[in-house]
Amino acid sequence: MQPFITVGLDGSPESLAAARWAADEADKRRLTLRLMHAWPLLLPEPARVPSEVDQNYWAKRFVHTARAELESSHPGLTIIGSLVADDARKALLQAASESELIVLGSRGLDSVGSYILGDVSMPVVARTERPVVLVRTGYGTAQPTPASRVVVALKSHGPSDELLDFAFHTAAVREVPLLAVHGQSVPLHARVPWGVDHAVAEEMTRDAQQELSKALHRWREKYPQVDAAHAVRLETPAKAVVHAAEGAALLVVGRRTHRHDMTPHLGHVTHAAIHHGRCPVAVVPHV
Repeated sequence: MQPFITVGLDGSPESLAAARWAADEADKRRLTLRLMHAWPLLLPEPARVPSEVDQNYWAKRFVHTARAELESSHPGLTIIGSLVADDARKALLQAASESELIVLGSRGLDSVGSYILGDVSMPVVARTERPVVLVRTGYGTAQPTPASRVVVALKSHGPSDELLDFAFHTAAVREVPLLAVHGQSVPLHARVPWGVDHAVAEEMTRDAQQELSKALHRWREKYPQVDAAHAVRLETPAKAVVHAAEGAALLVVGRRTHRHDMTPHLGHVTHAAIHHGRCPVAVVPHV
């Protein structure tokens, strides 16, 4: 079966924004796009019934509407529709296991740009073993903007292969630069009345820069076409990542998998990215 990207549709503006982002990404990656709607009350497809008595009419209509728009904007893209008579959370987790990538919409809470993740999105993000991208309302409706960059959040030690491979591959197919960001809080003993002890700050930055450079070395060799830079910010990792992602095409964060953990959870940096990042956010599971 040809690899594909799956987007969850529920008829909302948020899910349509996710579909637009997913179509752009599938086009760039040369993958099939699957538009999926799941609802336990969907009925088996009737042979021939008029629309006014077809209980699946509205589900089929918004999948068809999204497909028509995306086929018009991406004429070379293979798009398939899928109606699944199952709980949305269960169906999306199953779809994620079959997909290269799963894309979901997120609802903006207010003008600050916070996210609300519903009963479906958060469990999918926390439990799937495939990358999940969360997209804001309005993607694809504004005026085109110049190509931006991919930002990836990294620790100074132990960065994952899955995280960096996803970030570099995405930057390569989009033909944009990549910025690896590491945030590090300044310890209390380094704080002075006028700010931060310069010598301590310089040493912390230098050491972290060296670690990041080592971590990125083989990925720069694997993806020589990607203009990759790295930056160290002396602030909390969550703040550093959110600030660096301003104006980015995509923010990539990690989620450590705990195979024996009965209650999967997200780290504070991933939470901050999801709730406060203004661009699409990719959550990549890694060991």
